[in-house]
Amino acid sequence: MSRARVTESELSGAVGSRQWSAGRIARIATMLLVAAAFIFPIVGFVAVAFRSNEGVANGTDGFLGLGGLSIDNVMASWGQIMGFGGADNRGIFLQWIGNSLFVSIGGALLAVIAAIPAGYALARLRFRFRRTVLVITLLTMVMPNTVLVIPLFLEVNAVGAVGQLWPVLVIMGFFPFGVYLSYIHFMTTMPAELVEAARIDGLGEVSIFFRVATPISRQAIALVAFFAFVANWTNFFLPLALLTSNFNAKTVSIGIQDLIGSSPLFNPTVAAGLDVKLYMPQLALATFVTMIPLLVVFIGAQRFLMRGQTVGAVKG
Repeated sequence: MSRARVTESELSGAVGSRQWSAGRIARIATMLLVAAAFIFPIVGFVAVAFRSNEGVANGTDGFLGLGGLSIDNVMASWGQIMGFGGADNRGIFLQWIGNSLFVSIGGALLAVIAAIPAGYALARLRFRFRRTVLVITLLTMVMPNTVLVIPLFLEVNAVGAVGQLWPVLVIMGFFPFGVYLSYIHFMTTMPAELVEAARIDGLGEVSIFFRVATPISRQAIALVAFFAFVANWTNFFLPLALLTSNFNAKTVSIGIQDLIGSSPLFNPTVAAGLDVKLYMPQLALATFVTMIPLLVVFIGAQRFLMRGQTVGAVKG
């Protein structure tokens, strides 16, 4: 028995030594260095929002710029951001965020409503030109957004809706990637035998979709909603083409451009006529605030995103 105990301890020690071998330590050290290379700029960027204009300009905020951090600096910078636009448009930055939430959430809902049924139809229904529709979806998915900006502007201008938010919301609901993702989901997670059994039981195609397909597509719905929201929130060219004529209807993606363009750091001529001057701490804080909705959506959808990584995989 004692010999057996010694053998077990020796084995456990050998396993422990293999777990912390030189190669494993080197790999961990390399990953930590790579992670630090990505994290350090983000930490430095966020830290700028907690610093003062003078500290940033003079470089007197300690080691790596992480000294002189204060909530008072954040509140002062936020007050300057809220004052951008003058007395008539005070708080315009919050209105831009509201506009972005409106078109991003609305566009994501439209994307889900359109993409999930379309993906199911392409995956489990048989109709003429099905493959043609699928190929067109793939081509549209890989087409650069910049190619479509001018045609979309001409169409929106034809109905006299340039400068309004609702055309942007409707266009953002057109999400070919969501259709393809739904197609892959239904092709891999919904057996054809299940659809045939439902048809034998007397269910119509609409009933099959709502009573059979929809309950097993929660992950696909979450994935489509997440990717659509991120794409809509970060979309720049479409709001730039359709909303620049209306100062109050801008989204935050092009509003940030206005903040940068009105800063003395980048455009002293324009900034000379403004009462509120925005410097590096204010721009960093405004950019950080625009990242918060994306972080909230990512954290809320993380469980579905982790499960949805296997969409399209084959179970062994």
